[in-house]
Amino acid sequence: MALQETIEQTVTGLGYELVEIERTGGGLLRVTIDMPYPPDVPGVEQFINAEDCEKVTRQLQFVLEVEGAEYARLEVSSPGIDRLLRHEKDFERFAGELIDITLKAPIGVAASAGSTVAASRKKFRGTLERAEPKDGVAGWQVVWRDEPAVKPGQKVSKKKIPAALQALGFTLDEIHQARLAPVVDFKGRKPKIAPAADKPTEN
Repeated sequence: MALQETIEQTVTGLGYELVEIERTGGGLLRVTIDMPYPPDVPGVEQFINAEDCEKVTRQLQFVLEVEGAEYARLEVSSPGIDRLLRHEKDFERFAGELIDITLKAPIGVAASAGSTVAASRKKFRGTLERAEPKDGVAGWQVVWRDEPAVKPGQKVSKKKIPAALQALGFTLDEIHQARLAPVVDFKGRKPKIAPAADKPTEN
C-alpha cells in the first residue's frame, strides 16, 4: 500500500482529516491533520489539540512500522495559518477567507483581455467566493484589488479611489495549489471583503 494511502486511512479511521503529508531533509515525515468538516455540532467548530496529535502519532508509528515505511522522525501537527486546501469541502469551509492560489497553467491572453493582469500570471491572492459552475463543475473565484503595498507609517488619503475589483474564476482541476493566506489579524482571522456594490472585473 502506498504511503499516502496508508497514512490517510489511518488518520480518517481515527476520526480526523488528513490535510497534508511532507517529507523533509533528515528523514522527517510531517503529517498535518484537522477535524472533519462539517463539524459534528453545526456552528461549533473544534480544533486539533496536543492530545489529538499524540493519538494519531502513536497509531501511525505502529502502522508505519508494520508497513515497513522508511522515515527517521514522525511529526503530527495541526494546520497552520497557511492551511492547504485540497478538496471541495475545504473550499466550502473557507469561503470568504483570503487565499493564495497557484494555477497549473497561466491564465492566457483571452482570460487577461481587457484587464491589467498579465497573460503569464499563475499566482493570485484574494477572497475566495462561489462562482457560476463551469461545464457542470462547481465553480469558484478569487476576488482582489491590485493595490500597491502601503509602507509602514505611510498615510493613505480617504479621498483616494480604490482600484477596481477583479475576479478570476476557476475549478479545482485547474489549481496546482491553494492555501489560506498567512495573514495574522489579532481581531480575528477574517479578510476585508469588498462591498457588494463593487462589481469585479472578470478575467
